[in-house]
Amino acid sequence: MTAQQDGNTGNVSQQPDFAQAFQDLARGERTADALENHLTALEKKIDELLAKADEAEKTLKEQPKDSQTQSPSSNGDKANSSG
Repeated sequence: MTAQQDGNTGNVSQQPDFAQAFQDLARGERTADALENHLTALEKKIDELLAKADEAEKTLKEQPKDSQTQSPSSNGDKANSSG
């Protein structure tokens, strides 16, 4: 009986496949960890930006209405005088 008929050749070719599969899995895990770290950093930056936007919105709402109506006209005058 030859090795092919006995089924032994399948084990020989599967071992490198398993080794390659484990290497691919390890590489995938490292990639996933790196992506998770990047996403965590992005989430932190987004949270900071949202907090700043909320703060700015709160500040604008707290300003008296008179100062809000004067601000656009004074900005318009500055734009016209500098142009």
